[in-house]
Amino acid sequence: MLKEGIDYYINEDGNFVFTKHYHLTRGYCCKNKCLHCPWDYGKPQTNSSKIDPEDKLQQS
Repeated sequence: MLKEGIDYYINEDGNFVFTKHYHLTRGYCCKNKCLHCPWDYGKPQTNSSKIDPEDKLQQS
């Protein structure tokens, strides 16, 4: 049974929003770009972790 305030909350628009706790308990990413995704699916990558394809070609 889901518990309000632990597994989800209802935002100002009346939508149910799953918490990080819920996602971790479920144990996998649903790939729906959830707001509190602990796997950061769909979140922009930082510049330090991106690999520029041009740089890779120049190194070859």
